[in-house]
Amino acid sequence: MQKNFTKGSVLKALMAFSMPYLLSCFLQTFYGMADLYVTGQYNKAAAISAVSIGSQVMHMLAVVVVGLAMGTTVLLGQAVGEKNQEKAGKIVGNTVVLFLAVSVVFTGLLLLGTDQIMEWVAVPKEALAQTKSYLTICFCGIPFITAYNILSCIFRGMGDSKSPMYFVAAACVLNILLDFLFIGGFQMAATGAALGTVLSQTASVIMAFAVIRKKKEFALHLTGRDLRPERETLGKILKIGVPVACQDGFIQISFILITVIANQRGVVAAAGVGIVEKVISFLFLVPSAMLSSISAIAAQNVGAGKHERAEKTLGYGLLISVSFGIVAALACNLAPEMILGLFSKEKDIIFMGSQYLKAYALDCAIAGVHFCFSGYFCAYGKSTVSFLHNLISMAAVRVPGAYLAAVYFPDTLYPMGLAAPAGSLLSSVICMAVFLYFRKRRIRQSL
Repeated sequence: MQKNFTKGSVLKALMAFSMPYLLSCFLQTFYGMADLYVTGQYNKAAAISAVSIGSQVMHMLAVVVVGLAMGTTVLLGQAVGEKNQEKAGKIVGNTVVLFLAVSVVFTGLLLLGTDQIMEWVAVPKEALAQTKSYLTICFCGIPFITAYNILSCIFRGMGDSKSPMYFVAAACVLNILLDFLFIGGFQMAATGAALGTVLSQTASVIMAFAVIRKKKEFALHLTGRDLRPERETLGKILKIGVPVACQDGFIQISFILITVIANQRGVVAAAGVGIVEKVISFLFLVPSAMLSSISAIAAQNVGAGKHERAEKTLGYGLLISVSFGIVAALACNLAPEMILGLFSKEKDIIFMGSQYLKAYALDCAIAGVHFCFSGYFCAYGKSTVSFLHNLISMAAVRVPGAYLAAVYFPDTLYPMGLAAPAGSLLSSVICMAVFLYFRKRRIRQSL
């Protein structure tokens, strides 16, 4: 199941790895979009707002888990590049122990803090009951959501992006069927959406374990010793993973803060912004896939000492991500009403959401730049850079920009939508400057 990316065409390797990963991300994001679509067909603004807000909170949790697991993906990739199976086994074993503890802690804390979370995100009063039901059910499913994401990161660290795609594809089909059953058939609204999501994620985890047990070619053979916590290995995983998790967490916090600002403008604005966030999360799949693909492929080449191939991987990732982003931004500006009409039949929601989408869509092209650089930095174990540029962007531009836009432009969401691309522009400039600095220093050290 291991793939060697230290030889052959860089572009071919990037495409071969990223396409299954992209499809996996598409299907996983489709969970939330399917929930929102089916909810919109059978319910009004309150249920739509509950699902959009609740799923945004869960998405934040998922990206934090995946961010933490980036340490596993990168270190496992480097071990594969070094052809060190013993090291790879220790990394996987310590990852299992670490995230078992993380999932238990997250579940307990979030269940206890559900009411506080809803207060923080300023859930409209019409959507309070349904949002609480959605979050409570999803929080109970955190161990399964965590398990799926960790298994996927282990597979990808070994160069296998296809297996996770198969798991999530089957779970996605199940999720859609359950949505229509619970939301449409049983009229369970947001509660039905949450049940469908958790049950389908649980199914994907069961499938993943079943495949691992049956595949004789699975390259890692864990021993009891590998499952013993080792301070050095855990430290390396967390050294890379914590900054990435904080980076992704801060991005999601900025999105939630913007949602809070929108929620204070009423349930219609909240629903419109919630739908746009789903659309944008779908469009961001390409830069997200490039980030993870660049991390995994470049990590193998860093482990093998092939720095030029790591840079080529970054270059191709930038070309693909930015090109897609330009096309996506144009489509959102040419047909925003048609896109939003897929998720709601209410004209007021479509009108408000269209304003927000036109501006926010510009971020599709700009964000692709700093996403790719973040993947490259992670491959070298410099994930702190990604954390810092996102923190600066959020604190200096994204959140204050959205707040000021809401204050000075209360009749439109368009200026508020510009806060995200403006923040990404700052992040991209910082990333390019840091890349040139590190590249110049590495060249000097090699002379």
